[in-house]
Amino acid sequence: MTVYFIGAGPGAADLITVRGQRLLSRCPVCLYAGSIMPEDLLALCPSDARIVDTGPLTLEEIVTELADADAAGKDVARLHSGDPSIYSALAEQCRRLDALGIGYEIVPGVPAFAAAAAALGRELTVPGVAQTVTLTRVATLSTAMPPGEDLRTLSTSGATLVLHLAAAQVDTIVPELLAGGYRPETPCAVVAFASWPQQQVVRCTLGELAERTHETGISRTAVIVVGDVLGAEGFADSYLYSSGRVRRGRH
Repeated sequence: MTVYFIGAGPGAADLITVRGQRLLSRCPVCLYAGSIMPEDLLALCPSDARIVDTGPLTLEEIVTELADADAAGKDVARLHSGDPSIYSALAEQCRRLDALGIGYEIVPGVPAFAAAAAALGRELTVPGVAQTVTLTRVATLSTAMPPGEDLRTLSTSGATLVLHLAAAQVDTIVPELLAGGYRPETPCAVVAFASWPQQQVVRCTLGELAERTHETGISRTAVIVVGDVLGAEGFADSYLYSSGRVRRGRH
């Protein structure tokens, strides 16, 4: 028996990986992460599968479901939105499975920030503009941020910043970013429900971010992107495909 932690992607059902889809279609037990999972994905489960919404469950209750499936010899598709490596509570589940001697495998998925970048039609790393992307969040009804990971500190480099789960706190976010490395005219974007039919995209400057976010009513299931890459023009071409680069064939 194996627990498959599957990245379900950002929302659109066809953005799950082929491997994830195949596993989902054959596992007799499926645990999925609450209301942000598209119903089209759950329809891929076997018709007689046990399907459990983990939204109202505690961690211990989730682990009990996994242990019960293990005792019955049934593989589990454990669906997480986006990619399991980011903000998925994966680590504590794996720690408990290790203690119980239950095997598991992690299947990557398309993360929300990648879907947001696609919706914006932008690369988050542009030559000569930014080659670093910082993925972070803010602490609200969640675990406190570790020392040194406050927004003011993280923004000092001026690199591309991606904020998850933060749209509802936009009024407190903007002053912190301005006190760090960003300017009022720094380009920003808010992408809500990236890849879903109800996707919303707001493009503005950092100085306009709070007002524009409130105007649209976006408060959840959104990614905020901050950085000059969003407005980059006239930048140098990458060295990757330049004529001056020595190319070697594959061996």
